Amino acid sequence: MSKVTKSIKAMFAMKCPKCHEGNLFDNPSSLSLKKPFDMPDNCNVCGQKFEPEPGFYFGSMFVSYIMTAFFSLFVIGICIFVFDLSVNVSLFILVLLMAVLFIWVFRFARSVWINLMVKHDPNFRK
Repeated sequence: MSKVTKSIKAMFAMKCPKCHEGNLFDNPSSLSLKKPFDMPDNCNVCGQKFEPEPGFYFGSMFVSYIMTAFFSLFVIGICIFVFDLSVNVSLFILVLLMAVLFIWVFRFARSVWINLMVKHDPNFRK
């Protein structure tokens, strides 16, 4: 498996960017509402700091914004042009979807950001 494929898999699995084994979040389930935004300080496998500097995740807001904007355009376009729904109904569906996906989008944007900034170490040994 290529390095890029492994990194993308780690992003979606929300794993540590350095070792691809430790969880980025205290509660690994994106569907749980019990402390969904809490992250450990370090990876429990390799010790990688998950917040290397204050304000590190500021850039993940831009990732989240871009993902949400394209997702919104896609959903509204499908609702209006494929299902021939009104704009109001399409917006209602979008708001419901975004309310359900909010936690996952937040966590995924952080996962993408840290995986872009921290290099994977294939020679890492426990």
